Amino acid sequence: MKKIVVLTGAGISAESGIKTFRDAHGLWEGHDILEVASPIGWQNNKHLVLDFYNKRRKQLLQVLPNLAHKTLVKLEEKYNVNIITQNIDDLHERAGSKNVLHLHGELLKVRSIKNPALVYNWKKDLFVGDLCEENSQLRPHIVWFDEAVPMFEDAIEITSKADILIIIGTLCRFIPRQI
Repeated sequence: MKKIVVLTGAGISAESGIKTFRDAHGLWEGHDILEVASPIGWQNNKHLVLDFYNKRRKQLLQVLPNLAHKTLVKLEEKYNVNIITQNIDDLHERAGSKNVLHLHGELLKVRSIKNPALVYNWKKDLFVGDLCEENSQLRPHIVWFDEAVPMFEDAIEITSKADILIIIGTLCRFIPRQI
């Protein structure tokens, strides 16, 4: 059975009504990205960061997977499909995709600031003072600017075994390897 890897970005979820970050009137408009999506922003103003992600979470809970998400599920009926997404939404999973790797984290999860292995499902607002079982503050389970992408090596491994690579909704610079 052919192994297909699908790399998705913001464009696949835009059709569902999720605002993208870089488009006109996008999520970064009115925000310095370092204020809401970096360890420095978190250190300087936790309330602003949490408010930013609380708004994103509320929006996510009001939208549904679109035809592109559903079509990828149909692809799974005939092929071995792995989805590697740059998106922090759960629309692939809600559509029914089974093998989804989130490169940049997940909006409907939070994690401990002291122990990143403590990750919790989270659908409500997150506030300063919301603590994990080890009494440390919870933060969005998002990879911020200036942070390592922990799932990157897994993504490389999955992609290296692909017979077919499909890229949807993202800009990608492809550099062919020497044969």
